[in-house]
Amino acid sequence: MRAFAWYEDAMRLFKRAPVVWCVLGFLVLAADIGLQFIPGIGVAASKVILPVVECGMLVGAAALDAGAQLTLRYALIAFLAPPAALAAIVISGLLVFAAEALAAYGIDGVNLLAVESSSSELSATALLAVLGAGTIVSLPVAFVPFAALFGARSFAGAFATSARAFWLNLAPLLLFGLLALVLVGLGVLTFGVGLIAVFPLLSAASYAAWKDIFRAVQLP
Repeated sequence: MRAFAWYEDAMRLFKRAPVVWCVLGFLVLAADIGLQFIPGIGVAASKVILPVVECGMLVGAAALDAGAQLTLRYALIAFLAPPAALAAIVISGLLVFAAEALAAYGIDGVNLLAVESSSSELSATALLAVLGAGTIVSLPVAFVPFAALFGARSFAGAFATSARAFWLNLAPLLLFGLLALVLVGLGVLTFGVGLIAVFPLLSAASYAAWKDIFRAVQLP
């Protein structure tokens, strides 16, 4: 099964630099939490900035696979991308958050845009629905960052490329998403600590999927 092969490749990359990967995962988690405390715009700012920070791990996975050393500079490297690429990355991330926010509000009436709201206010059913909604919506846009950063696609082209790849590889990507949902769920059950390793693993697995489907990767 291709989805399992992607995660196997991800583990191979993770084992090359586990400490750096976990530090990058911690920085993503810390950025998400820290930005939300900015008065007035914290949550919105985190949902705009965080996808770009996360993309650093995608670039890091590609670099590590090409023989380069994984360093903490990859936490910020995606901010150097062209404006169109940054816009595509941010919008794809906002689409995923919108799905999660709608699920949270529709089931438990929790507003994820409110600073005082958190996943701890969600029932187990609602939390599962939120994670599931985010996973489902993330799959058609999963390759937007890669198409924008590695494929030099335009804003619209990045979304079109990702959507087409999703449609042509529907079965393995659905299994990929299910496995990702399980991993994120396990990370949440550890009070978020496990996400420090889950985030990098999912980034590396996403890169492995992109490399398998598109065959060639050109580093930005």
